[in-house]
Amino acid sequence: MSIASPDSFAKDHLRSFVDRIESEEAEIRDRNQIKSEIYKEAKAMGFDVKALRKVIGDRRQDPDKRAELEAIVDLYKQALGMPS
Repeated sequence: MSIASPDSFAKDHLRSFVDRIESEEAEIRDRNQIKSEIYKEAKAMGFDVKALRKVIGDRRQDPDKRAELEAIVDLYKQALGMPS
């Protein structure tokens, strides 16, 4: 019975990590493709995809942080004479 060398042990772990990461990346690509198809479907039904992305991004943010950012943006717009 032979004992695996430390190099062999490290290589096996490294290969395992790389394989797992590549598998996750493939799943992410698949999910991004599905997400892209959903956006295309929404656009075909007349929805503004840019606005849809903004709403989704806003929902992802912490409500308090989003409100704080919106208040600062409104303040900056007022300072520049822009409607808020």
